[in-house]
Amino acid sequence: MFPVVIFQYLYGIPYRMQPTGVASHTPMGLFARVLAWNTEGEGVVHMLIGTILRAKGADVTTVAPGATVRELLAKLARHNIGAVVVSSDDVTIQGIVSERDVVRRLHDRGSEVLDEPVSAIMTTEVHTVTPAENVDSLRRIMTTQRFRHMPVVEDGRLVGIVSIGDVVKSAIEELETEKASLVDYLHR
Repeated sequence: MFPVVIFQYLYGIPYRMQPTGVASHTPMGLFARVLAWNTEGEGVVHMLIGTILRAKGADVTTVAPGATVRELLAKLARHNIGAVVVSSDDVTIQGIVSERDVVRRLHDRGSEVLDEPVSAIMTTEVHTVTPAENVDSLRRIMTTQRFRHMPVVEDGRLVGIVSIGDVVKSAIEELETEKASLVDYLHR
């Protein structure tokens, strides 16, 4: 994980570290942190959700609660996304609605649902995260609660959305960076 720390330091991205008992400025200390991350499974350096948002951008597609499900589907298709935050002002969250919500309601109620308002099918109990929370805990929440999209809120304002794909991509990038650094360190 030490390459992530270096990358984060160089680009001013915040990170959190837990002590390992070995001087972290020595090569052995850096290697010990990587081993601790690999063997403990908890992560010594925690990538923050804000890091993902900086990489992917903070644009969030929203839909008004009064928009029809048909309008929602057009927006999902136009932006090639699987869920949108329901918001009347693009800042506060009234709900979230996904392709799955539409499919379930179509199955239950038929095509009449297409002319109903999004508020009739949205999930109103929306779980959110902040940019300062770590990606490992988000990954666990998304897996156990079976959430595919999590809005990111800071100071009560919608600032982004993170998908399970974003989380997986960040994990792969971390592992690739870690592998490259370890290979480089071993070949010195």
